Amino acid sequence: MENSLIQTRIDTELKNEAVKLFDTLGLDMSTAIKIFLKKCLQEGGIPFDIKVNKSTYQNREGMQVIMDLRKSAEENGLLGMSLDEINAEISASRSERKSKRRE
Repeated sequence: MENSLIQTRIDTELKNEAVKLFDTLGLDMSTAIKIFLKKCLQEGGIPFDIKVNKSTYQNREGMQVIMDLRKSAEENGLLGMSLDEINAEISASRSERKSKRRE
């Protein structure tokens, strides 16, 4: 079987830690990579779960909500309101809702 060359760049510290680990297992980097690739083929995919850190995803989703609200506030001339102005708007909105319920 003909051999092919695969080249990749990785962080030096990651490489050194992996070399140490594989050495304790009696493997070199090339053999460890071959094992990984064969296991991928055997499994029909990556042989372990790949997941997004839930808190990172939620933070990203939360930041998007904040940015959307900021854009909406800017479009409606509400960006830069003081806390007193915000509280006044909330009070006015609540009063309006209460009066609509009474009608």
